Amino acid sequence: MTRKRVLFICSHNAARSQMAEGYLRARHGDRFDAFSAGTKASTLSPYAIRVMQEIGVDISGHRSKSLNEFASREMDVAVIVCDAAKSACPFFPWAKVTLHATFRNPKEFSGTDDEIINGFREIRDEITGWIDRFVSEK
Repeated sequence: MTRKRVLFICSHNAARSQMAEGYLRARHGDRFDAFSAGTKASTLSPYAIRVMQEIGVDISGHRSKSLNEFASREMDVAVIVCDAAKSACPFFPWAKVTLHATFRNPKEFSGTDDEIINGFREIRDEITGWIDRFVSEK
C-alpha cells in the first residue's frame, strides 16, 4: 500500500504544524508520510515538544523548515493549519488537495508557565482530534 504524503503548513513551523506532523507520523505512519513547513522558518517551540511528549510523541528532533524546501515536491494533501499561512499561501500548487484546518496561535498565550502549557495542550488535542477524523475518512 502506498502511503499518502501530507504536508502541514503554518506561518512559522514552530508549533501547530510540527505537532501535526509528529502525531500523524507516530500514530498513522503506516498509511501516511508526514511533513511540515512554514511560510517562514522559525524555532521549534519547547512547549510543543513538552505537550507532545505527554502523549508519547517525540518531536524534539524536528527542525523548523521553510515552505521553499517543499517547492515542486508533490504531496497528496496540504493542510494549512493557521490563518496567517492561509492568507500567505491559500493553496499549495504541488498538492492534489489543499485543506484548511485553522487552529489558534499558541504564541498568543500568556501568563504562568502552567497557563501557557495548558493552552498548548488544548491546541494539541484539537489537532490530534482533527487528524484522527481525517484519517478515519481516508
